[in-house]
Amino acid sequence: MKTTIYKNTKIAYTEQGKGKTVVLLHGFLENQTMWNAYVPEFSIKNRVVTIDLLGHGQSECLGYVHSMEDQADMVQHVLRELKIRKAVIVGHSMGGYVALAYAELYPDAMKGLVLLNSTSRADSEVRKINRDRAIAAVKQNYSTFVRMSIANLFSEHNRERLAEQIEHVKLEALKTPLQGVVAALEGMKIRKSREVFLHFASYPIQLILGKKDDVLIYEDNLKQIEGTKVQLTTLADGHMSHLENKKQLMKVLLEFFKNI
Repeated sequence: MKTTIYKNTKIAYTEQGKGKTVVLLHGFLENQTMWNAYVPEFSIKNRVVTIDLLGHGQSECLGYVHSMEDQADMVQHVLRELKIRKAVIVGHSMGGYVALAYAELYPDAMKGLVLLNSTSRADSEVRKINRDRAIAAVKQNYSTFVRMSIANLFSEHNRERLAEQIEHVKLEALKTPLQGVVAALEGMKIRKSREVFLHFASYPIQLILGKKDDVLIYEDNLKQIEGTKVQLTTLADGHMSHLENKKQLMKVLLEFFKNI
């Protein structure tokens, strides 16, 4: 694990391998350890960078709100420190929102984009209300909120099968400080739609969705790629494809990197 200072804030990241740069961004309540099973495989032929987003893992909080643009600027700081000019960015869930903000702010740095269980659309009004409810809930009972949030990310039939992994994900999630949780919820709530990038981007884009994802409804998410060249991969299970559909996801991502 390496660290850097961004705006007086400690940021943790890792770097491994040589070749095309692949940047892996985790989701809400996750950290870069979510990619542990993937990095050894990816780094055989690629230079792989994982980053703890602001207020997650071993990266410190920057403020009360961590906007997706704040996160993207921080990612660029890390890549600049590593003298990386172009990269394939892979973002899981909130990491996908950060990747899209990065694509808008640093278009020349984009080699390819993967949205994993993520969307280019902004929060609906209902979802914004739910974010506010989540903020109130986590302030009231942090541990219960985190544990329930993680369980709900997995499709129902996997909750027993993956009980051990889910417990591990919960323990990692509980390392996220309260301020980091709230700042991320506030940041996701105010993010704007970046659907236009799916239509006009000059680099390859891959969207990977779970058929039984209760967080981002599959059918709703298909609409954003109508009339685009975005490659779609549908996996069988829930929001946590990296654990629920590990083999298939590994294959899809390696193929995407190879073809860029």
